[in-house]
Amino acid sequence: QVQLVESGGGLVQAGGSLRLSCAASGRIFSLNDMGWYRQAPGKRREWVATITSGGRTNYTDSVKGRFTISRDYAKNTVALQMSSLKPEDTAVYFCNAHINFGVNWGQGTQVTVSS
Repeated sequence: QVQLVESGGGLVQAGGSLRLSCAASGRIFSLNDMGWYRQAPGKRREWVATITSGGRTNYTDSVKGRFTISRDYAKNTVALQMSSLKPEDTAVYFCNAHINFGVNWGQGTQVTVSS
């Protein structure tokens, strides 16, 4: 059984920074794309960023230049460094990973940005 566990959420003032981490564990035979999604209250879950197994990164337009996704291939972890945070970044952030040819989700971590 595979598990994704996020950490690092919290409350921060606008303009501040937070770093989210996600660790994949269990019987992992194949780990491909890893990424982050978020869901604000009353809104659909939206894609934020992805990093491929080859290290290529992609970001949704609203976070480009402010967020950086990275991964540690040896530890099966992915991180999201968030800077210049805005109140509209407030959401539950979910880790996502393509593991063993399936799609896995973490439980989510709350990020709240106060104005």
